[in-house]
Amino acid sequence: MDISGASAIVTGGASGIGAAVVRQLAAKGAKVVVADLNAEKGEALAKDVGGVFVSVDVTKTDQNEKAVAAAIELGPLRYLVNSAGIGWAQRTIGRDGEYSSAFDLDSFRKVIDINLIGSFDMLRLAATKMSLNEADEDGQKGAIVNMASVAAFDGQIGQAAYSASKGGIVGLTLPVARDLSAAGIRVNTVAPGLIDTPIYGEGPESEAFKAKLGESVLFPKRLGSGDELASMVMELLGNPYMNAQTVRVDGGIRMPPK
Repeated sequence: MDISGASAIVTGGASGIGAAVVRQLAAKGAKVVVADLNAEKGEALAKDVGGVFVSVDVTKTDQNEKAVAAAIELGPLRYLVNSAGIGWAQRTIGRDGEYSSAFDLDSFRKVIDINLIGSFDMLRLAATKMSLNEADEDGQKGAIVNMASVAAFDGQIGQAAYSASKGGIVGLTLPVARDLSAAGIRVNTVAPGLIDTPIYGEGPESEAFKAKLGESVLFPKRLGSGDELASMVMELLGNPYMNAQTVRVDGGIRMPPK
């Protein structure tokens, strides 16, 4: 498929890995919908790359539909990258034997709702419209990349909700790829390791903390960059023989229990 002139949706596209993907897609000539809740950053990025910003809470189907509609107005929708997500850390039980100190169930549901169900909702909506595209010489009509995490495999203490949500992303990769093969749509997943994103903050203390985290990476001993993750996303979007795969991009790290 020719990226130039096609449209793409990137959820969580206003910052971090999502923003890096937006920039690399735009550099290849795609018209990108930045789907995010952060209007200030999202609008600025969309303006910078010649795309559009759509305010999207991925747990709201009507807002996901608006993002798809906006993409179709820009050009044939051929690409979706699901990068929106949240983290949460809490031990399964507390130390006092009380139900009230166990993992907050509403928080568990929220993480699953955003990271897993929200990603699948956007996927099913975008794929529905991708299926109407004209196929290329390989029969391709679209390509989708979902964002998991090494926590899907190496979940740490307190990561029950986050790991479950990302494990769900990994688990749906093959069956959804099988579902969509008849429509000429490929589905792959990226599982990032420790990535330098705004979640770690800024300043000397933040840099020292990130350097300490980087020591646990096999090689190179540092956090990965958003651009390094985005380059793998671009490969999965662009390589017509990559399908139904989950690719770890993690410097070889295997996360310890804590």
